Order: sequence, then structure tokens, then C-alpha cells
Amino acid sequence: MSGLVDGVINVQSATYGRKDKELCSIGRPPTELANTNCLQAVPLISQICNGRRECEINPHTFSLPDPCYGTYKYFTTTYECIPAWTSLTCEAGYSKLNCGNYVIQINTANYGRTDSTICSAGRPSGQITNTNCFAPKTFTEVSKQCNGKHSCYVHASHTIFSDPCFGTYKYLEISYFCLPVH
Repeated sequence: MSGLVDGVINVQSATYGRKDKELCSIGRPPTELANTNCLQAVPLISQICNGRRECEINPHTFSLPDPCYGTYKYFTTTYECIPAWTSLTCEAGYSKLNCGNYVIQINTANYGRTDSTICSAGRPSGQITNTNCFAPKTFTEVSKQCNGKHSCYVHASHTIFSDPCFGTYKYLEISYFCLPVH
């Protein structure tokens, strides 16, 4: 089973500096606003925010070189919200992720159980009550198998991800989005 969920962030550009005299100018002396040819790219913002539903950046956490001493600077980020997909596959099944002409980027992945209703039909209650079940290497393994590919199959099996909660009937939940080929 797979379906469209909320969108995720895809940063198109992120800069630090000043390219406009008016933006973020209130209360600043003209000398701090005069240099409008002061800009540097900040790729770290893409690394932090891409694939997330929301992202808050604190400029004080960055140790960036000063591109123009004495100029009052600001961050500018241009981004788009792209659709994210979720795939749910019961234990022993195969999940097929497909992005057509685009490529897969895994957002989140877990093999285990976090909900007692998913993949529960016909199962005894003892196999579905543990909802605190996470295979720790799921994200890494699914990312290795799928990132950068147009489509991929992932086996929902403890032989791939380990068995984080013996006796619990598990499922594989993957959230992913599709990016243009670079």
C-alpha cells in the first residue's frame, strides 16, 4: 500500500549576506546597508532542511566566514514543497517505490511496529500490541537500496533489517520523495 502524504522541503538556493538595501533595514545605519554586492551560498541549509516537513534555521548556529565586514546581513532561502509518498508493506512482502523519470530520495524508514492497526488483519493481539518496535538500520539500508534510482523493491524481512521485537508481526513503512535527475 502506498499513498501521497504532505509535502517536504526541497531547498533551491540558500544565501547569506546582503543584496538589497531595504530588506532587514529597520533601525540600521546607512553604512551597514550600503554594500549590496555581498552574498555567499550556504549549502548546509539544504542538508539540514531537505526532506523535512518544516525547518527552522537559527543563524547563530552557523560559523560562516563574514563575506563583508561591517555590513548587516541576512539569510535568504528559496525552496519548494514537493510531494512525499508513504509505502506500507506487511512482514515478508515487497515494497515497490517508483518515481518514473525522477529519482528516489528516502525521507524516513522503519521496519517494526508503531501502530497496532496497520497490517493487523487476522493477527492475534499478542503479535500487534508492541508499538515501540524499531529496527535501527532500516533508514540506512533502504537508502542504500533506493536513493538515486528511478524505482526499487525492498523486502520487508528480518533477514534484511534484523528482528527488533521477536514475536511481533512487523511491517515496513517508508516515506520518500522524487527528485529531478541532476
